[in-house]
Amino acid sequence: MRTLYLDTSSSWLYTGIVEDDTLIDCVKEKLDKDLSSFSLPKIIEMLEKNNIDKNSIGRIVVVTGPGSFTGIRIGLTIAKTWAWSKQIEIVPLSSLEAMALSGNDATYFVPMIDARRNYYYAGIYDSLGNVVWQDKHILLSDFQKELEKYPNGKIISHQEIPLALPWEEYDPDIEKIVKQVSSRTLVNPHSLEPNYLKQTEAEEKLEEHDHHAG
Repeated sequence: MRTLYLDTSSSWLYTGIVEDDTLIDCVKEKLDKDLSSFSLPKIIEMLEKNNIDKNSIGRIVVVTGPGSFTGIRIGLTIAKTWAWSKQIEIVPLSSLEAMALSGNDATYFVPMIDARRNYYYAGIYDSLGNVVWQDKHILLSDFQKELEKYPNGKIISHQEIPLALPWEEYDPDIEKIVKQVSSRTLVNPHSLEPNYLKQTEAEEKLEEHDHHAG
């Protein structure tokens, strides 16, 4: 089974081809504002470099968020279009779980993504990748209190976090991630939904307007 892994939930493109639990090749590149323009060409380039026919991809593992709203939509659009046209199914994956699965040498892994205004997307996972504390959009001070129960945790993140825990920079272990989710329930591309964990700013402003108007 050949699996395409795809994560565009940040300013980075993380993609790879895994065949029978072995990583064939991958791309880990910071594209920032070029993410929408270059993600698909980079994937095609990776396939061509390894003489892999895109029709031989039997499954797609795609990160559905949380993270950048725009980035998430890019990855989901590519995955849904590809899966629909090739009649294959998709394994959706939390960006925080992908981060936790890529950590090394800790009892608990604490993936964190800056959501601005002192809020973070965060979760807590054990060393086997099991959810210990469900992914949430949370104020840093509130999360700090939760973390007191997990003194042996290690933060996995793109940025250093102002917390008194060891920190490891996120570098996705694509082979491990795909292997971990290989037996999960597949979803029809039409039913694939983004996992924002919070409302968009437009939705928040609309709700605030409705509240004041009421």
